[in-house]
Amino acid sequence: MPNGIIIIDKPQDWTSMDVCAKLRGVLGERRIGHAGTLDPMATGVLPVFVGRATRAVEFAERGDKEYVAGLKLGMVTDTQDTSGNTLEEHPVAVTEEQVKAVMPQFTGDILQVPPMYSAIKINGKKLYELARKGREVERPARPVTIHALTLEGQIAPDEYTIRVKCSKGTYVRTLCHDIGAALGCGGCMSSLRRTMACGFDLSEAHPLAEVLASDNPGALLRPTDTLFATHPALTLGKRGADRVRHGAQVHQPEAEDGTYRIYGPEEEFLALGRVEQGKLHIVKSFFDPT
Repeated sequence: MPNGIIIIDKPQDWTSMDVCAKLRGVLGERRIGHAGTLDPMATGVLPVFVGRATRAVEFAERGDKEYVAGLKLGMVTDTQDTSGNTLEEHPVAVTEEQVKAVMPQFTGDILQVPPMYSAIKINGKKLYELARKGREVERPARPVTIHALTLEGQIAPDEYTIRVKCSKGTYVRTLCHDIGAALGCGGCMSSLRRTMACGFDLSEAHPLAEVLASDNPGALLRPTDTLFATHPALTLGKRGADRVRHGAQVHQPEAEDGTYRIYGPEEEFLALGRVEQGKLHIVKSFFDPT
């Protein structure tokens, strides 16, 4: 059965779950999941995990992401992007320098109020379900980190392209909304393309149409351990590998404390593990049970 990660360049108007559903049929594998949901209007990097690799999704979702977005000024919508209903329109008399001048206040550790059209739950209800019923509720601001925010260019007198590198949980459309508010004319997001997620970038992504047309789509899968490439490798002998497969601790007195990619004697990726005081504990296993 196929196991591994495939990086998809998600097309516009597809949900992330649409992509997974299509790949289940193409790859013949029921266990498929993705890391980092992209809205239908967004395109770009969508890491999809297949087979045993789905056990790695929880680690993938923690990482930073990078986006290129369209910033439309003079328009405020209920979804904070141009797909929504227009709530306000204002004339735009803002220069490129003025846009650049407000960006530092949205860089670093900031608080962001999530949009009503989001999957966040308040009192057990998803916000978008309430929004579709015309209800708006108070949402507590959440801490996010904007590592970098740059103005890439001007598309039209009232529209710019921005590049954002940010932490998990950041809403780029809310960022566009807030930049517009800071400029006094309102704003929303007009486009979104994710250029990096989980350490994978667009150069590694396959257009979905290419995958669907491939005679051997399984060949496009990359090994699960590529997700953990920043961690050092630790190779065990047969006895140690057997202990890992049975969920037992392995003594590794020579290894420094830290997180490792764990391999067996034949270089098979077994697990993500952590060494503490000479003892190897398994964080998550990835070997096929026998």
